[in-house]
Amino acid sequence: MIAFISGRVDSTGAEGAVLEVGGVGLSLLCTPHTAAALTPGEQARLATSLVVREDSLTLYGFADDDERVVFELVQTASGVGPKVALAMLATHSPNAIRRAVATGDARALTLVPGIGPKGAQKIILELKDKLGMPVGAAADEQVPRQRVQPWREQVAAGLQSLGWAARDADAAVAAVADELDGEQVPPIPELLKAALRKLSRP
Repeated sequence: MIAFISGRVDSTGAEGAVLEVGGVGLSLLCTPHTAAALTPGEQARLATSLVVREDSLTLYGFADDDERVVFELVQTASGVGPKVALAMLATHSPNAIRRAVATGDARALTLVPGIGPKGAQKIILELKDKLGMPVGAAADEQVPRQRVQPWREQVAAGLQSLGWAARDADAAVAAVADELDGEQVPPIPELLKAALRKLSRP
């Protein structure tokens, strides 16, 4: 198990970041919040979880150990893999996930892309005795992360990593946001392509 990675931030992008550790660039998948908090050229320490598959080794990075613990615990529920687990943390804080499960708030869980009503109920049933109640100083936090549209920061960071100026990237992201209906947010790669189309127009 790789508990954490500490090194210089080489780059950040639409789906995560690359940290240089001992001359080796390690690619980590992160939530938009975690990626947005990283600055290329500066030192960073991320809690990590390594997901092993027959054809891949994927390293996930988190702002702290609590996010990693929740990431790993929610995957013990049927139908929840690493992709959905990361989406849960991109939408809700660890304590918000605990609260939703503890109180049976299926609606909060359906805000996560990839989780429908039936899936939310199954997650609540299977995790209610594992996650526990909200803990720490943020135990009273109730605002879902999705309300601040975290995809904006992730897409803007992706555009800047491709060489676009911050002002142009923000303008393209704003234009894409104006076209969304406010209900379903497309996957990050699709949003990034849409923003690039905005920038490519004369």
